[in-house]
Amino acid sequence: MTFAEFEQLPDEVCRRHELRHGELVEVPPPQHMHRLIQDRLVELLKPLAGNGYVGIEIAFRALPQYEYRIADVAYVTRERWERIADKDNLRGAPELVIEILSPSNTRAMMREKEVLCLGNGCLEFWVLDEKKRQVTVSTPNGVAITCHSGQTIPLRLFGDASLQVDRIFDTRSM
Repeated sequence: MTFAEFEQLPDEVCRRHELRHGELVEVPPPQHMHRLIQDRLVELLKPLAGNGYVGIEIAFRALPQYEYRIADVAYVTRERWERIADKDNLRGAPELVIEILSPSNTRAMMREKEVLCLGNGCLEFWVLDEKKRQVTVSTPNGVAITCHSGQTIPLRLFGDASLQVDRIFDTRSM
């Protein structure tokens, strides 16, 4: 299926589906803890993002024809965000894509999305594992670091800022 064909589907179908290599794939709604972590990330990153946009469930088209994906959390520069037409989606991947592992994710799916994003404009791709309380940060040059509970993630996209891993998973303080 092409993106043009995908756009012709009813809104209720498009809202909970991605287009992966031309295949329509249902994306289940996030469970409660998943949503809490998404909200927490936005709360923590928004003040550091300057005039950039940080949001939840950001739709983007990393490749124009057969890909339509949704990032759990994403950061996009203000310039790119403002260029999105009202009835379109972000072209290319967000500068920062954050995915939170859930029961519907496989390692292969996460790796595929990481490669797609990092090859199409993404500067950092994060995978959060709530059970292990860790965050793996990958960059286009093939470098990946895993930050665990008690450690700090360098936020290169936000200047000299950093973020403690434990603050991401501390959803009780919200």
